[in-house]
Amino acid sequence: MKTYTPEPIDTSDVVLSEELEAAAELLARNTHEVWSAGRIAQGWTYGKRRDDEKKTTPCLIPYDELPDEEKEYDIATSMETVKVLLKLGYRIEKAE
Repeated sequence: MKTYTPEPIDTSDVVLSEELEAAAELLARNTHEVWSAGRIAQGWTYGKRRDDEKKTTPCLIPYDELPDEEKEYDIATSMETVKVLLKLGYRIEKAE
């Protein structure tokens, strides 16, 4: 059996400004929209329980209606993405 040891980039020293935290929230919202559009395109529909055979999921709802744990997953992923970009030396600036 092959063993896999994840080695994510250490971003523990990266602190996001309030503006970048807000941008990460927008990324989280968009991530949910992209995920939802993909699921719908694959034939998934809303259902009270996830059922892979019937292609139903309770997460095919607007971002604001998601349970906190689902939002937290999207936000954490988005914030980590922004932190990695900064750690790699990229600059993120809002266009005027």
